[in-house]
Amino acid sequence: MTTPTILLHDSLNDPLGELWFAEPAGFTTLPVGALLPTLDSAAVDDLRAAAAPLLDSAPDDLARQRFIAHIASGQQVLAALRDMGTVHCAIGLHRDDVREASPGARNLLFSFFTISWCQSNVASRGVTAARAVTSFGGHTHIEYIELACGPASLSERLVRLSDANSLFQQPLLQIHAHLPHPDCRRLAVLTLSTTAVARRSEYRAILRQIAETVRFECPVDADT
Repeated sequence: MTTPTILLHDSLNDPLGELWFAEPAGFTTLPVGALLPTLDSAAVDDLRAAAAPLLDSAPDDLARQRFIAHIASGQQVLAALRDMGTVHCAIGLHRDDVREASPGARNLLFSFFTISWCQSNVASRGVTAARAVTSFGGHTHIEYIELACGPASLSERLVRLSDANSLFQQPLLQIHAHLPHPDCRRLAVLTLSTTAVARRSEYRAILRQIAETVRFECPVDADT
């Protein structure tokens, strides 16, 4: 059996870091800073340079306008998430190993993973973890666990959007992990969203796996 290679991101030793975690295979991080550059930053030119080959390869002006509209729509979603305290976003893409779409092919399952900071009233971390799932309705499959980073709560919500113009026409499953920070004033909320409701147990296992890696202090020596 070959031991898997573990790659450490440069952000591991970020002196301003407040939370460390690891993602399993199948997730691609969205560079929110690069996709939402400030107007006076060099990142604006970088984004234009990255988009230029795609725009040039479009067959006509209509296709180019549609591409630009999709980018703008995605930026609006990311900006809204950032305004709500989201600091990390990743897209998950996995093969469905249970149900085959056709002989020799597999369905693809999509998910969206985020980490957000939420302020909370000063209280013990156990109380904060409990409040996170009892203060608002709709949480099901609630579980209280003790992780390496402290007490936490897991829960699920099934969101049904009735708007015909909504991005998601199917029920949206959201699995949450609420991890209170040691300062007892805020908590990190890990959310894994997917329309693959039938795979809730698998996605719950994935989120739990990520939550188990979370640390509020750098997990390795700064000189490593």
